[in-house]
Amino acid sequence: MIKLKSLIINLLIPLAIGSLSGFLSMNSMKIYKDLNQPSFAPPSFLFPIVWTILYVLMGISSYMVYESNSILKNKALKVYALQLLMNFIWPLLFFNAQMYLFSFVWLIGIWGLVLWMIILFCKIKPISGYLQIPYLLWLTFAAYLNLGVYFLNK
Repeated sequence: MIKLKSLIINLLIPLAIGSLSGFLSMNSMKIYKDLNQPSFAPPSFLFPIVWTILYVLMGISSYMVYESNSILKNKALKVYALQLLMNFIWPLLFFNAQMYLFSFVWLIGIWGLVLWMIILFCKIKPISGYLQIPYLLWLTFAAYLNLGVYFLNK
């Protein structure tokens, strides 16, 4: 049985954090268009669409873990919260501070946390971990873009 209030809260958390991060880096994102881009860089309008989908998947996934009775639940949700915090900070480092190499290293840290989160989520409820695979793949692509921006604009 779906607990609607819990599901909505779990959906709103990543969406709100992502929206706030985007809002705080919105003015600096305009600089991104003027940077030399690596091959396969998607158009800017795609980023908010992809991130919204990923945040919704995060919310659904975290809801499943939150509602579980697993002894790993608290640990998994702490890893989830930490990766979400690091995800919040990344655009500020990349867009606002224009720290492209440090942003890449930071992104690798997020990637590792998301992998750990996937493993923990899968142990609790496999589908909750599988829902995070698109996020891990997107982070891999984002790391390529981030490193490309660093090398093409130093």
